This record gives sequence, C-alpha cells and structure tokens, in this order.
Amino acid sequence: MEGRVRDAPRQPPLPLEEAQRRLLDLAPQLRMEHRAAEECAGFYLAEPLKAQRSQPARPVSAMDGYACRAADLPGPCRIVGESAAGHPFAGRVAPGEAVRISTGAVVPEGADSVLLQEDCTCEANHVRVTGEPPSPPHRHIRPAAMDFASDSEILPAGTRLGPAQIALAIAGGHHLLPVRAMPRVTVIDSGDELVAPGAACGVHQLPASNGPMLAAMASAYPAAVTRVGPVPDSIDAIVAALDTQPAADLVVTSGGASVGDHDLIRPALAEIGAELAFWRVAIKPGKPLLVARRGKQLILGLPGNPASAFVTGWLFMLPLLRKALGSAHPLPTTIPATLGAPMARGGSRMEFIRARWDGECVVPESLQDSGALSPLAHANALIVRKAGAPERPAGDVVPTYVLGLDGVT
Repeated sequence: MEGRVRDAPRQPPLPLEEAQRRLLDLAPQLRMEHRAAEECAGFYLAEPLKAQRSQPARPVSAMDGYACRAADLPGPCRIVGESAAGHPFAGRVAPGEAVRISTGAVVPEGADSVLLQEDCTCEANHVRVTGEPPSPPHRHIRPAAMDFASDSEILPAGTRLGPAQIALAIAGGHHLLPVRAMPRVTVIDSGDELVAPGAACGVHQLPASNGPMLAAMASAYPAAVTRVGPVPDSIDAIVAALDTQPAADLVVTSGGASVGDHDLIRPALAEIGAELAFWRVAIKPGKPLLVARRGKQLILGLPGNPASAFVTGWLFMLPLLRKALGSAHPLPTTIPATLGAPMARGGSRMEFIRARWDGECVVPESLQDSGALSPLAHANALIVRKAGAPERPAGDVVPTYVLGLDGVT
C-alpha cells in the first residue's frame, strides 16, 4: 500500500497495464461453493471439471437405417428387431441379420455398419442395399466416448459457464458445479448536482445516471448489486454511505475522485481508515481513478463524467469482477478493425474512442466529450489510440474493443 489516503504522495499516473495488474492482484478472495448447474449461467468454474461418464457410453447410430454386418452386404439381410433411442435391441446381430435402427440408438452387438434407409429396400422382412453402401463401413456410427471419455477433463478451471458449457457439464454427469460465491457489490454515486431517477430536475441539476449504468454493468455478471445514492458532496454524507455497506466485497463510487474542492472521495476514505492502493491512470477518459482498501473490502473510485465512468468501469470494474469470480482471462482483448473514417492524432494519454463497428469497419463517433452520453449509448466499440499516436487515415487497422448489445461484453 502507498499509505493512508489522506497522506498519499502525488505520483505520476500509472500506465493502464500496470494499474490493471495492481487491481487484479487485490481481487476479493471469494469462497468456493457448489451450485446447481442450471443456476450457473455467467459463473466461472473454480476447479477443473472431469467427466463422470463417457458420451456416448456405447456406439450409437448417427442416422436412421439398418444395423448389420459389413461382411453381409449388399444382402439381403433378415430384419430381426429394432433399436430405438432409449430402447436398445436386446440380442446380438448374427450373420445375415439386420436390425432397424434410429438416430441416437445403440448399435447392437455384432453389427459394425449402418445402412441409410434411403440406400436400401425392404421386401418380405429382408433389407438389401440398392444405393451406395457406407464407406468406410462404420461411417454412420458414432464410437463410444466420441464426445468425451469418463475421467477426462471436459472444462478447465476459469471457464465461463454459458449455455453450451452447462450442457456439457450436465452431460458429463454433473449436477452441482464448483464456482465462487457471488461478489457483493455496492455502487454509490455522489454529487450535489444529482437527483434520483424520476425526481424533478432543475436546470442546475442532472438525473443520477452513472449509478444505474454501473449497476447494470456489474449485473451482467453473477453479483449481488446494491445501489446507494445519489449522495451529497459532503464528507459526512459520503462516510455515512460507505459505513452502511460493511459487508460489500467491492464498493464502486462515481464522482468526487479528482482534486477539486468538491472531490471528497479521498478525504472520506481517509476518515474511515481506508488505505490507498493507487490513484490516477494515464488514460482518457478516466484519469482520476482511485483504488483503496478497508480491511477485506476493496473500494474503486471512478470519475463522475459518464463516458469516463463507463470506460473505467469496463476496463477496471468488470475485469475485477471476472477475476473475483474465477475467470482464467479477466482482461478484455482487442480485435484488429479497419478504420472507416480518418482518426486524429493522439494526445499525451492512451485514449479510448467511442465508435461504431459493423463487423468489418469501425468509425469513431464525432463527439468524444466525456460528459456526453449519446455517443456512448450509440457506440458498440472502443478504439484504442496510444499516447502520441499519429493521425490515421481510413483503411488503417486499429486495435478495438468490441462491446456487446448491453455495452458490456
């Protein structure tokens, strides 16, 4: 730690990568629990998952047709029974015999080939090949353990559990999955100019939109999110708000993290005995980011301008939640995207340009003011512009973060 918040020395802003590394090192250590697989969407596996069964457990047919011996083709073969999904044929296929078989049904003992029903004809309870025989003979048979074998690792630790991963876990024989407990997150927005959503708003006031925005971002992950505020610009009021949330693993504040006369987050943190981990990051928007600790509780102070709050929430709050939940790769990654319009030269800090991406080209929004919500709401990408970057013409390839429909992914 760099010392008490009150007495922290003024240091140069940290590079983004260093600030993210320091923050992730402070991620809350959440207990592991076992949760029903159907309730695990969005969680991350806390341990590797091994299959408790093989799939398929025995060879099964990939098509509708007839199971027989390849040595007996082209036939005719006498039909002696049926194997349906969930209802296997009880006997064994002997020379000169065939069994009617459905997709997904167990291939009977003795059979090593499946004839497609459209490639054969049936007469007098016998089946004969009239089209193309399967080549190789086992072409339409799914071998045992084709998907996975018992005791093999089917999902590594740190995997995010989406629909396909949950299905695989259940197919592997698991009902309860090892995940981290949901982090408890409190979002506090502060400022005398803010009024609660839906309240009357004077010309000198603003609806408090950062708190709902950050809460919505956090809620895209398994987290128990509480909103507090808006809180007035008063050390006592901010301290009181912080003191109502002793059980929160993460407290996220919005506004008041800079150095103005009404930026009171740092002195309020000093009042409650929090220790500063770091303050200020060399990015735009979002330079006055603050990270502190109070016991096991982590406090993330974000700027008050909406674009700054969003960008720092996306670059810091969400990776922190992913790390706490057990993600193997908590930081977002860029893709190369082609500029659909020229981009001006960069300034003294790394910048995150709100932009629209159409799957191939990315176009910066014309308005980049950190206080503007319209371009942020219309954007689905953030172009990364390095400090001092030269002007870039249309057609250049630039590193870009792609946002989801909810602005979060």
